[in-house]
Amino acid sequence: LLRWRRRRGLWRKVKEARQRQERSLVQMEMAVRRFREQHPSVNMISILSLPLPELSKKLRDGSLPPEHVFYAYVGKALQIATETNCITEYLQESETQLQKAKMTGKLGLLYGVPVSIKDSINCQGHDSTLGFIKNLNKPAAEDSVVVQVLRRQGAIPFVKTNVPQSLISYDCKNLIFGQTFNPLLYTRSPGGSSGGEGALVGGGGSILGFGTDVGGSLRFPAAFCGICALKPTGNRLSKKGIIPGVLGQKAVVTAVGPMAKDVESLALGMRALLCEDMFHLDSTVPPLPFNEEVYSSTQPLRIGYYETDFFTMPSPAMRRAVRETKQLLEDAGHTLVPFELTDVDYVVFNFCVRGMFADGATSFLKMFKGELEKSSVGLFFWLAKSPHWLKSVLSWIAKPFVPRFSDIIRSMRANTVDEVWSLHHEIEEFCHQFIAQWKKLNLDVMLCPMLGPALGIGYPGKLSVAVSYTMLYNALDFPAGVVPVTMVTDKDEEELKGYQGYFRDWWDRTLAKAFRGSVGLPVAVQCVALPWQEELCLRFMKEVETL
Repeated sequence: LLRWRRRRGLWRKVKEARQRQERSLVQMEMAVRRFREQHPSVNMISILSLPLPELSKKLRDGSLPPEHVFYAYVGKALQIATETNCITEYLQESETQLQKAKMTGKLGLLYGVPVSIKDSINCQGHDSTLGFIKNLNKPAAEDSVVVQVLRRQGAIPFVKTNVPQSLISYDCKNLIFGQTFNPLLYTRSPGGSSGGEGALVGGGGSILGFGTDVGGSLRFPAAFCGICALKPTGNRLSKKGIIPGVLGQKAVVTAVGPMAKDVESLALGMRALLCEDMFHLDSTVPPLPFNEEVYSSTQPLRIGYYETDFFTMPSPAMRRAVRETKQLLEDAGHTLVPFELTDVDYVVFNFCVRGMFADGATSFLKMFKGELEKSSVGLFFWLAKSPHWLKSVLSWIAKPFVPRFSDIIRSMRANTVDEVWSLHHEIEEFCHQFIAQWKKLNLDVMLCPMLGPALGIGYPGKLSVAVSYTMLYNALDFPAGVVPVTMVTDKDEEELKGYQGYFRDWWDRTLAKAFRGSVGLPVAVQCVALPWQEELCLRFMKEVETL
């Protein structure tokens, strides 16, 4: 009876949260209708077609009133939310902030720009749920530093967006708000964990969004939804007031970063955040302002590249995306140097999986205690719950038949403190070796594949191993950005029929299925630089985008 009562209580909280979400959309609709009745001649379409640099210029020089821009985006965001279920909450105080911004006349770099915020980034007075019922009705006491700085720069945070339960997933579904869909094709995942952001920005309902990334959580949604994103070095932007998927975990580094339709917008977002305000509000962030000289340089680059990591076999479109981009860069006068990647399987299992779950997944499991559903992380959850002896037995039995499954089970056992320290040391050593290889080739940046096209809904949960291309750069803590460069062709689709993968196991067969039927969907590449070189990374991304 007690359990039944508890469950009923939880379902009631879920129902209230969903009603609040619906009320949010109604508030947005009413706000837009009111504005349209008062200003029937405002051309919303032309406002929505302006790229961010141009839009912010018009806002700052007064040729575009901030409320015209604001309500144009509230209207478009409402449309995309109705289609994709990407918005969890409308920040109604944004309307008050809009009025205040007009009065003060202080023109920050993002004056009057509406911005969207991922669920896990604290906004005062609003929940950061991470898709957990236990986090409902626990509004944040204050804004995260990133949101504080955005406000000081004149930006107007106006919505919070959906995430997968726990954030440890690259799909976008939870029991409270449900599944978010890809705006380009509703049968596809928008990626995750910043999936609500990907869908909203990809659909044109937000011009600048902010998310987080611990294994590709900014880069997957950007690649799947055909937009750009930058995952900076972990500590380049403040993470104060941002809730991570696994608290206190240091092996795989989380970062917060911008998402937008184009690279110039990402640069503007970074420029706005890398200011005295941020360095003052969070003194643990290095006071490195945005380096304009590096970003605007036109010097030819020396670029490393690889077409595969020999762990996750790239889809034909992924391989072609790297090849064509390499060719265009060479034709434009840059030097391209092949880079030999080794031991990615070791990095995935021993650094990433073992690093995230070094406590035998105790912290991870704790988050699910008392929740109604754990399906979004199916296999992981089941493995994490198994006792140590069972993990050892399963790992041993699986080794000859499914080596990767065996490795995952082995990576999820509890470690002693001594073992965790030696793991951290090993990751540091690996990082130094990687940098040494990079320096030996005298590289400026690196061109890498990015998983794509967008997988069907439900597939990311079955394909945790496919994070290899992105998670490598969380383990290394290098800045990495994503730029869409091509679309899947009929020829790619034809070539996919011969896709077998490197392990020819259940995961490889499932991935081949997940890639199928994707003609016309975007495919991206990853652009990578050394730690703290975000400006160089963006400069390289801009080059790729231009070509």
